[in-house]
Amino acid sequence: MLRVGLTGGIGAGKSTVAARLAEHGAVVIDADRIAREVVEPGTDGLTELVSVFGEHILTAEGALDRSALAATAFADDAARERLNAVLHPRIAARTAELMSRAADDAIVVHDVALLVENGLAPNYHLVLVVDADEQVRVQRLAETRGMNAEDARARIAAQATTAQRRAVADVWIDNGGDRDAVLRRVDAVWADRLVPFEAAVRQRRPRPAQPPVLVTPDPEWPEQAERALARVRAVAGERAVRTDHIGSTAVPGLPAKDVLDLQLVVPELADADALAEPLSDAGFVRVPGEWYDHSTDGESSWEKRVHVGADPGRPVNLHVRPADGPAWRLAVLFRDWLRAVPEEVVAYTQLKRRLADDHRDDADVRAYADRKQPWITAAFTRAEEWAARSGWSVTTR
Repeated sequence: MLRVGLTGGIGAGKSTVAARLAEHGAVVIDADRIAREVVEPGTDGLTELVSVFGEHILTAEGALDRSALAATAFADDAARERLNAVLHPRIAARTAELMSRAADDAIVVHDVALLVENGLAPNYHLVLVVDADEQVRVQRLAETRGMNAEDARARIAAQATTAQRRAVADVWIDNGGDRDAVLRRVDAVWADRLVPFEAAVRQRRPRPAQPPVLVTPDPEWPEQAERALARVRAVAGERAVRTDHIGSTAVPGLPAKDVLDLQLVVPELADADALAEPLSDAGFVRVPGEWYDHSTDGESSWEKRVHVGADPGRPVNLHVRPADGPAWRLAVLFRDWLRAVPEEVVAYTQLKRRLADDHRDDADVRAYADRKQPWITAAFTRAEEWAARSGWSVTTR
């Protein structure tokens, strides 16, 4: 299934987005609803809360008095930890149960208010963030919850910042204006991104080859790369020796194809093969066949594995390389050398533009890449010389 995280600050209106996605057929799992379910009258969750905090957290009817619980459970960090120890395992178990019921081709939308605050973003194939201007949110909270402006702003301030949410957002949905415009935006995300993304993961369908088209450097490339790398690390776990954003999109000011090149270094190729299915499940589909990096002398080659991102909205190449080979170090060296030597960026840009123009009608980038390789091979020598002069060491980066 495709796992989509949906979040947004209080008053942003993510329920509007969740409802629209449900209309399209998404399986929506509401974390707030689950949190209420696990402490309903008659549940062991409520029984344990009473055991921990006392009978005074119950209403006369035997239901949970949320105000009384909050006054006790949020009095100090120790009390909050006791509350979390009761709630979090039950919420997690119920969430897993609901996800397990979803069909193999389902698009599961997990509606989580504190997705950012709890560091959950890497667990999803995609994260959607719903936002609105603070004044709009304050007004909504006054109208829907009777909250005064001071309390509303305090609640907003206690949550993740806009910058923190942007850092994890694969899709940003502005819900501060016309409702129909928001619904059209959600419709487009569903049709153009979520549906093809799910199909590509389930069918293990690599991204189709494309001709080499260079674009102006995007300042958001590094942030997009970090989101993807966080997902890679979440899958690879202890097998990840290191992860890197490499290639042209990792060099400020360098025109590039709008495809992020990422690197996962594992102890040996057997680890890469063990991760083939987990990475594919996470949206990085293994590309069949044999893949090699060229040596600096142009005579030998080093084996690797290649995965590509299945997200149609963010093309990614993931190179999985063994730690006992030299290729991963050269990839990092080449990136850092270009970042440090502007004249080499100019020379590389000129080469890339000329070759991209020569191969603009090609079905894919292989001929373009092959013609770049002699320059890159020679550049490795200059990069090593720079490393020796500057004291660069991959272990310090």
